[in-house]
Amino acid sequence: MLAVLGFVATLTLVTGLIHFYLWRRLVRDTTRPGRSRRAGSLLALGLAVLVPTTMVSTRSAGMSWLAWPGYVWLAVMFYLLVVLVVLEVPMLVVRLVGRTRGRQVGTLDSVPVTAPAAAAAGPPPTELPGGRPADDVVPDPSRRLLLARGVAVFAGLTAAGVTGYGVRTALGPPRLDRVRIPLARLPRAMDGLRIATVSDIHIGPLTGPAHTARIVELINSLDADLVAVVGDLVDGTVTELGSSAAPLADLRSRYGSFFVTGNHEYYSGVEEWVAEVNRLGLQVLVNERREIVTSGGVLDLAGVNDATGETAGVSGPLAGPDYDRALGDRDPGRPVVLLAHQPVQAQEAARYGVDLQLSGHTHGGQLVPFNLLVGLVQPVVSGLGSVDGTQVYVTNGAGFWGPPVRVGAPPQVSLVELRAG
Repeated sequence: MLAVLGFVATLTLVTGLIHFYLWRRLVRDTTRPGRSRRAGSLLALGLAVLVPTTMVSTRSAGMSWLAWPGYVWLAVMFYLLVVLVVLEVPMLVVRLVGRTRGRQVGTLDSVPVTAPAAAAAGPPPTELPGGRPADDVVPDPSRRLLLARGVAVFAGLTAAGVTGYGVRTALGPPRLDRVRIPLARLPRAMDGLRIATVSDIHIGPLTGPAHTARIVELINSLDADLVAVVGDLVDGTVTELGSSAAPLADLRSRYGSFFVTGNHEYYSGVEEWVAEVNRLGLQVLVNERREIVTSGGVLDLAGVNDATGETAGVSGPLAGPDYDRALGDRDPGRPVVLLAHQPVQAQEAARYGVDLQLSGHTHGGQLVPFNLLVGLVQPVVSGLGSVDGTQVYVTNGAGFWGPPVRVGAPPQVSLVELRAG
């Protein structure tokens, strides 16, 4: 409970500060005191309240209608912030240039007079009309207002355009990424074994069974040897989303379909979802491994729980990852592929000589330039990388979390082809 309250408080503080900045640039700087500024201020306040309200309440019964406006505004807010922050430097330069020119004009307009003439004219004026000090040369307020409005229009159009493109991308069909990965211990006779990999489907308030069915159809078209679903399948309970997950029962592969938990399963009733996924025909790897026996040899396929299980208050087998249980006491001559939701888990997996880890979690960043922040906490953001000698392939995910928006990281299903190294 305390963790939830802390999250809500932090979210409210951050979004409040962001909206205060947006209010300054888009309302205060672009309007004169009066009705327009009051209306803009009320709108900014309402949008500031909308964001945490959406993220807290959309999983409650009867509140899903709030998801679309709330999450779309979250994306628009993000890109308004990015554009305006980027424009701060050129705006500062323009203001400095304007002040410099104003001082130069003020100097040129001053007319030198002789001492007698100056005495006859009396003491110099100390104020200009309107009460402004004579030596206080500032840029023309109307020009400053025009500049602020131009920046606001540009930022608004850019944020709206990028968000619209991102919505279209996120709601479109997943793209297929084909990657060949050599494994030194893979027998020649197993060369070409193919694993259809998908993560972060995020069945939730903005998706339905059609979203899941489209992903299943793409995976089935690949005729893969194995299917790996590496976490974050859902954002809600089995009662709320069971019907939307039902198409997973149609998954087809030669040697089976497998699943490991992601952090969002722990927010959505992990025990019930593990039972439901098993019922749908996927084999849930709860800190365990399976021998994949083919005509060409044997591959160890292991899976570990997401690290969130360590702090989610879950007891028993689902209480966090247990690498020794999944990877210990195995034949070191066999190749081993590990399914683990977060790429950072490879730091522990590498100690067990894992050849390849398949992960998701990052969404490829989902919203550029957010991918730069993701890279600070995850060793691989998208595609193939290496962690302490273990190869790590990270798929972008086939769904989205929060805003139904993807920019620079399209939804993805990956076909991993193992090659004998």
